[in-house]
Amino acid sequence: MQDSHPPDIKATVVIIDDEPNILELSALILSRRGYQVFKAATAHEGMDIIAARNPELVLLDYMMPEMDGLSALREIRARFPATYVVMFTGKGSEEIAVELMKGGACEYILKPFNNRDLVERLDNVLRIREIELQNKALQKEHERLLQEIESWNQDLQKRVREKSEALQKAQSEIAHSERLATLGYLSAGMAHEIRNPLNSISLFVQLMRQSTTHPEHLEYLIKILKEIDRIDSIIRKLLDSSRRTRTITNDVRIDRVIDNALEVFLPQIEAGKIQVKRSYSAVTPPIKADAAELEQIFTNLFLNALDEMPDGGRLEIEIDAEDGKVVVMVGDSGKGIPAEALPNIFEPFFTTKARGTGMGLPVVRRIARIYDGNITVHKTSAEGTVFRLEFPAGTKSG
Repeated sequence: MQDSHPPDIKATVVIIDDEPNILELSALILSRRGYQVFKAATAHEGMDIIAARNPELVLLDYMMPEMDGLSALREIRARFPATYVVMFTGKGSEEIAVELMKGGACEYILKPFNNRDLVERLDNVLRIREIELQNKALQKEHERLLQEIESWNQDLQKRVREKSEALQKAQSEIAHSERLATLGYLSAGMAHEIRNPLNSISLFVQLMRQSTTHPEHLEYLIKILKEIDRIDSIIRKLLDSSRRTRTITNDVRIDRVIDNALEVFLPQIEAGKIQVKRSYSAVTPPIKADAAELEQIFTNLFLNALDEMPDGGRLEIEIDAEDGKVVVMVGDSGKGIPAEALPNIFEPFFTTKARGTGMGLPVVRRIARIYDGNITVHKTSAEGTVFRLEFPAGTKSG
């Protein structure tokens, strides 16, 4: 855009010409017509003035010593794109005119020139310059607005995507909760009906075992009893997944809950040569929960971990406090969880074990969420798996 000038100044123009008469005459004519004029006898001198004054227009001679007009024209257009150049030339061939226009000149004037024609041509160039610079500014603003709109679109798409993912996750959580709730109702009703005949079967098999001496028959009866125990274990898992009466206290120390759960497994830990490493934060805030229910979380996790390390290994438990939460890490040195199984490990009845029930981890997550907590797979690989549990300190969901 044109620089601001006093009201009596139309524009600033630099005249570069090695002919003193042309230089003085042009300066006089343009000064009288409201232009602020600066003069230079060489292209190098003119470049210095242009850099200092930032003129709207330059009148440049085509034939000059040191640096010819065409080279000077190209340099001016490269360094000062807002400065428009009008060429003086004594040669009026079409080839020169084409060459000058390609070089960036916006007009050329033949010597000798008419005083009125010179002023009219410069006035016209000045008007064209103002229009073109305004168009460039508008185009730049248009591009800026398009970029801003694109940025808004991308932000909107990101927010829509995030909201969609959150909605999908929420729907998945609701469906999961509904499945567990349904499972709880079913398990509570079925447990009594199944356990009664199951106890009768177990008693009859034990009676048969006492009265049988045939080795092969004894082996069959032992296998039947093992399968009965397995069915009973599945029923207990189903019952664990249903709600029960809770004893909520405000000062449950999760480190003590973990130690109590570990104590149950001490014989198995010693027999299996499992190394247990505990790393408890010096200051772990208590949480509001049912201690027995929390212990069930770690009982399931430790049972899974020990199953993954039949030939010995390492069980690591870390407790820390982060941003008002109690964070527990439970890691084993087993073979890890297969990548294809990861999305489903918290689904009821999903298991990768031949004799698993698929209820351990779903029960863990359900209990954790009762207390506004959560469980995730922090990492898993061929070197083992680490689960991360979070509980808000001293709070409980409604």
